[in-house]
Amino acid sequence: MDKFKKIPFDQNTLTELTPEQIEAAKREYKGVYLITAGDKKIYLHKPDRQTIDLATISGRQKPSLFEETILRNCWLAGNKEVFDDVDLFYSVKENIGDIVEIKSAELTKL
Repeated sequence: MDKFKKIPFDQNTLTELTPEQIEAAKREYKGVYLITAGDKKIYLHKPDRQTIDLATISGRQKPSLFEETILRNCWLAGNKEVFDDVDLFYSVKENIGDIVEIKSAELTKL
């Protein structure tokens, strides 16, 4: 089985992923997501704790930096125009909460 080779955001020019790349990324990151905004596609992987921590700290300075940090750090492929177009960015931003999935836990005092 091939391992997915992630390209750093600034160097990443991929706009699409093949089914084989998606499967390799799923094995590597435990989750791959496709966000479609208009005719623009973005492929992201599930964020790890470090990325969520960084996004949380960034979001305290400026709220939209939370989602932008997740996008940049979890980017696998897609159209980077979403960062330049305000309407596209905010439509993509709405989906980030579903990627950063927080499961519920129950506390019981014993």
